[in-house]
Amino acid sequence: MQVMPDSNASGFSSNFNSSTMAPEAACPHSGHPSNPIIASLTMTLGILFNVVALIILIKAYTRFRRRSKATFLLFASSLVVTDLTGHVVPGGLVLRRYSMANMTSWDASTDPDSPCQFLGGCLVFFGLCPLFLGCAMAAERCLGVTKPLLHARLVSTARTKIALSMIWLLALCVALLPVFQLGDYTNQYPGTWCFIKVKDTNAKDLIFVMLFSGLAFGSLALAFICNTISGITLIRARLKKNSYSQRFSARSHDTEMVVQLVGIMVTSCICWSPLLVFSLMSATRSYSESHLSEEVTCTYSKLMMTGVRMATCNQILDPWVYILLRRAVLRKIYRITKKQASFKGSTFRSIRWDVSYMCKSESIPGKKNSNRGSTGM
Repeated sequence: MQVMPDSNASGFSSNFNSSTMAPEAACPHSGHPSNPIIASLTMTLGILFNVVALIILIKAYTRFRRRSKATFLLFASSLVVTDLTGHVVPGGLVLRRYSMANMTSWDASTDPDSPCQFLGGCLVFFGLCPLFLGCAMAAERCLGVTKPLLHARLVSTARTKIALSMIWLLALCVALLPVFQLGDYTNQYPGTWCFIKVKDTNAKDLIFVMLFSGLAFGSLALAFICNTISGITLIRARLKKNSYSQRFSARSHDTEMVVQLVGIMVTSCICWSPLLVFSLMSATRSYSESHLSEEVTCTYSKLMMTGVRMATCNQILDPWVYILLRRAVLRKIYRITKKQASFKGSTFRSIRWDVSYMCKSESIPGKKNSNRGSTGM
């Protein structure tokens, strides 16, 4: 998913909370978005990072094809491919809308055309897929950590591919709901992207927004529960200090995967929560109140713009989870930290030894003088 505001967005955010803002000056609902340099740069970086992460995952998959980690790597590779596609397809549509919006004035009341409907569906599809995949990965690792024998019997590459197909199909079904008159996609401020209708909503629009946000929040909550269970299980196993090296190696791989899953979960929560909350707020208030003032409408437009920018960052940050939270990188960080701690500890011990030696050396002359006085008597 690639949606970025025009270069004047910083000006909008600077007077975001101004109580005296003029509706047409601070939040115009018709105008010309500026050049798409920021959008192009963000899309390029996202594609580059996802390609690097995909190469790393493919190399790891060839190494661990016959191990339990292969299932996790297949999920992770599918997630990166989904993020990469989510940059290319919606990003191209957004750049096209930039060029069209610069030639014609945009109006919020304009009915969405077919490309706008397709872009809105893409944003919903490529928004839900990473959350569903992160939830499935967390559930798979939770089963592998807590019930390894059951995991070995139930989980296979073929079943993993079926699960991936079902995840993509579920996200596609949700994205296609407006085709069946449940909800709608509409133009969003400043006219360079389309998303679920959250203003002037009816009952069907509100249900669609609640369904989208509920599925997203449910995926995040289930991933949090599974990752918590996996983390507690690994900590207990670490404290027991199993003596079998093979089992220790398996636990090391499990720890690496759970750390990556926690990174994915935290990134998704931070990046997606604002858009989900702002969509619910805007749709609920628009449905409950018959008419919203221009100032309130501008406020929600800015909130939605902020939310979609943060959601776009999720697909840029996800690859760095695999790039930075690998076991090799974590080992280097651990060794550097350990060296720094040991250096500080040795320095502290040497200082203590020097101080204690000086104190002892100062007390020795006093003892010698007392001994001489006793011999003279």
